[in-house]
Amino acid sequence: MPHKIGFVVVSSSGHEDGFSARELMIHAPTVSGWRSPRFCPFPQEIVLQTVERCRIRKLQLLVHQYMISSKIEFYVSESLPEYFVPYQAERFRRLGYVSLCDNEKTGCKARELKSVYVDAVGQFLKLIFHQNHVNKYNVYNQVALVAINIIGDPADFGDESNITSREKLVDHYLGHNPEDPALEGTYAGRSDYISPLDDLAFDMYQDPEVAQIIRRLDERKREAVQRERYDHAKKLKQAIADLQKVGERLGRYEVEKRCAVEKEDYDLAKEKKQQMAHYRAQVYEQLALHGLLQGESEVQRPLNLPLQPLAHASSPRCRKPVPSLPQPEDTVLENQLGEPLLPEQPVSYTLSPAPKCSAADQPPPAPGPALQSTAEALPYDERPLPAARKQPENALAEPEASEADASDARRGGLAGQPEALTEKALREASAAIDALGETLVAGAYSKTWSCREDALLALYRKLMEMPAGTPKEDAKNMLRASVFLIRRAIKDIVTSVFHACLKLLKMLLTQYIPKHKLGKLETAHCVERTLPSLLARTGDSSSRLRVAACNFIQEMALCKEVRALQLVPAYLVQPLKANCSAHLAMSQVDLLARLLRDLGTEGSGFTVDSVMKFAVRALEHRVYEVRETAVRVILDMYTRHQALVLEYLPPDDSGMRRNLLYKTIFEGFARIDGRPSHAEIRAQKRAATEEAEKQKKEEIKALQGQLAALKETQAVAEGNVSDTEKPRHQDSPGRKAAPPDVPDSHFLDNLCIFCGERSEAFTEEGLDLHYWKHCLMLTRCGHCRWWRSPA
Repeated sequence: MPHKIGFVVVSSSGHEDGFSARELMIHAPTVSGWRSPRFCPFPQEIVLQTVERCRIRKLQLLVHQYMISSKIEFYVSESLPEYFVPYQAERFRRLGYVSLCDNEKTGCKARELKSVYVDAVGQFLKLIFHQNHVNKYNVYNQVALVAINIIGDPADFGDESNITSREKLVDHYLGHNPEDPALEGTYAGRSDYISPLDDLAFDMYQDPEVAQIIRRLDERKREAVQRERYDHAKKLKQAIADLQKVGERLGRYEVEKRCAVEKEDYDLAKEKKQQMAHYRAQVYEQLALHGLLQGESEVQRPLNLPLQPLAHASSPRCRKPVPSLPQPEDTVLENQLGEPLLPEQPVSYTLSPAPKCSAADQPPPAPGPALQSTAEALPYDERPLPAARKQPENALAEPEASEADASDARRGGLAGQPEALTEKALREASAAIDALGETLVAGAYSKTWSCREDALLALYRKLMEMPAGTPKEDAKNMLRASVFLIRRAIKDIVTSVFHACLKLLKMLLTQYIPKHKLGKLETAHCVERTLPSLLARTGDSSSRLRVAACNFIQEMALCKEVRALQLVPAYLVQPLKANCSAHLAMSQVDLLARLLRDLGTEGSGFTVDSVMKFAVRALEHRVYEVRETAVRVILDMYTRHQALVLEYLPPDDSGMRRNLLYKTIFEGFARIDGRPSHAEIRAQKRAATEEAEKQKKEEIKALQGQLAALKETQAVAEGNVSDTEKPRHQDSPGRKAAPPDVPDSHFLDNLCIFCGERSEAFTEEGLDLHYWKHCLMLTRCGHCRWWRSPA
């Protein structure tokens, strides 16, 4: 079975003072690891030698938070007799490389743990570090490695193929599928199983002394499984889980103590040291009480510290002296090992009492207060059934009850109570349990929606009742634990649970943080941890949940404490993903439009550049409602910043106006400016043209009528002249003609009867032209354009 392989450092390219590569041989929370020299040439390399020739299965690297190499290469070799000769470098066989994140998303505040699965045989491992990622913290262009872990097994380990085939044969007859993901990592007897205790994260965040105890208890657990003592193995498993939380806390104390020493705050360092010693003494006392320190002679309890009971003296619960416990590990009570060993703060449960013993068997009472023993003080999975609680005497009088009944009682719990937390949940919510208690966290993790809702409401009341004088560290821990549960509740599909978590989050932002004066950092933590989940719920299929999430985000953004941070606008202007749901896209665009109207662009987090880039991309979305809302956003931005908005849009021409969206946008711009739109301008031109044509036709018609009247008048005049000439021609031929009394018949020739002008050009056609263009009585005045009238 693969396990952790010890190694030594053979050589390195160099190191900064105080950060030698030999630091990599130590795994502890306070180690600093290796750092390259300042402004070193690249690549840098480190050569490690394992304690024996082995088959390497897994490599783990814990990288520095800001001295990060862009790439690390791995080489392996069987031997290294002439390593320092340059031409012997080909003795190493290249395994591959891993690329490391630049850590910009976390602000260079988190360390990356990289795990690489390999299958290589050798005794020498070479790591080559390439050029560093550039950031503002790494001013000397260094690379660093905090820790490295090698997991494998001896290369000459037995007949591995026979063992593997035998295991496969057993699995075949038992009906087990080794590829089943549900069985992944559950069978410690598999040849490829890697214990979690060999993981690098275990050593780097555990107190070294507690880590050794955990490993010994894990060995005893495996021995119990081999002997088929499963009840005892279960107790040891729970004890290991509890000790891991203890070790993590002690490791955290050690880091805080070291930071205090570096800052020369020796009072705080002394306080942390005493706190660690006191806490460690209490843990070792309880381990001895449970019989878990048998054979652990290496662990020495500090003698200069008095032992304190688990329950604090200020607890109002009743107390009883602790009876002596039998020493053999087979008789350790199951209910005593089923709970966490020791919390940092007072919690609502302690150890349950042991069966009654005779007075002679009991040790003298301890000088301090005794352990709590009420049934209400037990964690959920340790509480008895209601019938057993009503009749304690009968329950104690029947010690022969089967372990199966007791196990059923622990799993069932009281009616209306949440289920016990699983091991995964205990690990995941360990910080929340420390701050809020296991009962409340178990309610938030319950499979029953009413228990989840009750837990959130109970947390709401608990936070509201916290006095204003609470230490800031405690208030901050309560806040972060609450945010952890809120993040989980936001994803709940039950409407009442979702509304309860929104109520709790609103109280944290508007009342709890100002009341305890936690500042902008904690407000930002609340918003950054919950806003992505809230935005995801705006795409929910349920309209009620979708509307509630949108309204809460808008209310949160307008909150005085959150508005100053300008966090919500930064999330809303992120480009829409191509595969996001229609509801999510519509909600995001609608929220942006509403908040833009409420907040504006001056000191709100919205900028012209970010909003316009988002809106222009939203114009190409597949959903019509998203495109329509994006048009409204652009028009709203144009009312505030006209010239700047036009820079993000194409020119207004006939080609772009073929696109209906851009046509709507440009016509909206015209309405905002008070200009007629393109359609209105065309309509006005069309109307003006039609009016001019109409007037022209009317003038032509009028002139044609006048001309017809003139022709008719001329015809009448010519007819009268011919009538006067007939009698003269009808006289007798012998009679002499009298002198004419009327003018000559040709006096009208070449004469305009309107203006009196006479001209030889006034023929029939000439008169028509004269009437049309030149007659002073029939044409308009050239100066005033009025019709002339006779004098």
